[in-house]
This record gives sequence, structure tokens and C-alpha cells, in this order.
Amino acid sequence: MEWALNQMTTPHLSYQDFLVLARSLNCVGVEVRNDLKRPLFDGLAPTEAGRIAQNEGLRLVGLSQVYPFNIWSPPIKSEVQKLIAVAKAAGAETISLIPRNEGLDTNEVERKAHLAEALREILPLLEDADMTALVEPLGFLRSSLRSKSELVSEINALVASHRYKLVHDTFHHVLADGGAIFPENTGIVHISAVADPSLRVDQMEDEHRVLVGADDRLDNVGQIAALLAAGYKGPISYECFSPLVHDVKDPYQDIKASMAFIEAGVATNAAA
Repeated sequence: MEWALNQMTTPHLSYQDFLVLARSLNCVGVEVRNDLKRPLFDGLAPTEAGRIAQNEGLRLVGLSQVYPFNIWSPPIKSEVQKLIAVAKAAGAETISLIPRNEGLDTNEVERKAHLAEALREILPLLEDADMTALVEPLGFLRSSLRSKSELVSEINALVASHRYKLVHDTFHHVLADGGAIFPENTGIVHISAVADPSLRVDQMEDEHRVLVGADDRLDNVGQIAALLAAGYKGPISYECFSPLVHDVKDPYQDIKASMAFIEAGVATNAAA
């Protein structure tokens, strides 16, 4: 498996300490975020940030994020252009596009029209920059893009699968009632677990997303095994939002244990 680490899993680490942790975990790369309430790359110039990652033997597999990308407007266009420019300067492989998640634009006609417009308008920006965008369906009932199938259909209509890849997030996959997986359209897999047994699926929120272990209710092992068996070959990235994870004193030990749990489970699944 190609492990990666999303900056949301250890948001209190400095950019350079984050890279050191990812390297020590034998990750292939990292995802860096612009929504951590501090400067992107801790204020380093993108070219310098990219050089430091490369020196650590890490790829910048993703740069997040533009929100809400599917409510197209001149300001959103500007945000996409800016993120593409930073990604190119840093050597990042992808940018991340996040749909509106406020309980608005959720009816079928409206959401499909807005999604199609945004994908159509962003495509030439990606073409000009030779950049790939990762689009992440969010499984929350309030999300304006829940369905991977709906997203893939719109991408195929544009003949744009070379520029748009989807994020298979194991948390959001369960919240969106599961369904088909699209390994050939998937650019990255985000993993996290929900362990709290008292929560209904419709009560699960980002704050409940912890590291994957034996108490995982989302069947991360099964989801990962299915994706790998179907041919997925990209990064599998920890994206944990829970304060329980953020407050861990030694994230290396906990993440390493989670990786071992998943690897053993996937191996058992493959042998079955």
C-alpha cells in the first residue's frame, strides 16, 4: 500500500515536523491544507516548501482546498487559479475541490446544473496548467454532492477523466449509503474510523473521525481491500479530524499501529 498523511491528522505539527513524521512512517507523500488557521506551508514560499518535501523523499500528493467549488463565480475562479499556481510552484500533483456543504443546492436539478457548470469552467484552467483536480463527494445529508456515481457521470460527459479524479473517502462512502466504487476514477483514498458505538450513521460528523483500529464501524479494511482488488494503485491517506487524534502526544506510534492493523486485515481479506 502507498501510505500518505493528510495534514488534518496532525494539525498542530509544524510543516517540517509533519514531513518528518510522514517520512518516518514510510509514507509516499503528504496532503497539505490551507484551512488550518495558519499560513499555508507555515509561510514558506511554495518552491521552498516543495524542495523540503522532496528532500525528505516525499511527494506532495495533494494541495487543499477550494470551497465551495460548485457554486461557480469570479471569486471561486480566482481561488482555483491561485491554488493551481501554488501547486505548480510547489510541485504538488493535485488540487482539491470541495462541494458546498451547508444544506443548500441539494435538489437534483440544481446540484447537477451547478456541478456541471463548475467542472466545465475549471477544466480549461486545469488543461492550461497540466494539473489534476481531486473532487470529494461529501456524504452528509446537507452536502450538495454526495454521490460518486453522479460525479463520475458528469466527468465522463466532459470527457475529462484525465483532469478530474474523485476522492474515495471511507467515512463519506458510508454516510452516502455506500454504493459503487470507481477505482479507475479514484485519485486518492482518505481513511478514518468512527469508533463511538452510540452514534447513528446520520449523526456521524468530522469530529468523530479517529484512526482506524479494531473498533472501526466503517469497515475501512473491507473498503480498502475492495479498492485494491479492483485495481486501485494510488495513495491511501489518513485524514482524521477528531481532537482525540490531534491531542495524541506520540502520533507516530498510534498511526503506525493503525497501519499495521489495516495491512494485516487487508492481507487476511486477500487470502480468504
